[in-house]
Amino acid sequence: MESLDTAVAAESPEARLARRIAAAAPGEARDAEAELYRLLAPRARRFGLRHLRDSHAAADLMQQVMTLTIEQLRGGQLREPERVLSFVLGACRLTVMDQRRGERRREDLLERYADAVPIAEIHVAPRLDHERVADCLERLPERERSVLVMTFFDDQPSEAVGQQLGCSAGNVRVIRHRGIDKLRRCVDPGRRAA
Repeated sequence: MESLDTAVAAESPEARLARRIAAAAPGEARDAEAELYRLLAPRARRFGLRHLRDSHAAADLMQQVMTLTIEQLRGGQLREPERVLSFVLGACRLTVMDQRRGERRREDLLERYADAVPIAEIHVAPRLDHERVADCLERLPERERSVLVMTFFDDQPSEAVGQQLGCSAGNVRVIRHRGIDKLRRCVDPGRRAA
């Protein structure tokens, strides 16, 4: 009959780490968690590569399963910490099966309802004609052009612009409003005045 010391010595490193994590107070076994992750994460990733055949999906599976494993150990919910490797591989298998079920459900829904769903029109935002804007900006009176440049290009508040131009912040806002209106009408001649 094997002694207890021999059984503990024969226990895998993963099992020892899992027992340590399960027995530790919250936050006290960070090094054990990191070591367990280092030992088991590559196995979960290999499982993902073999069954999902996509490196990104395998990396996601690895993260999901290892997070679940460590949370279960921390919470004392893993009944047999010495069987942590079996838990990880089983969680991998169940997660992959769940993903495939979800994919089949989505495909079935698409197949069933795809014709009934209207295709949304994709609205392409109009492109700004930079040369036209620059030309229209040059046509503005100097004071309005200065206010617009200091406000939008130099990102200065109305008070700072007013100090530089010798007028009040309220006056700067009025000048800016008029300048923007003139700039809009120049860029888009069909636009009515605001």
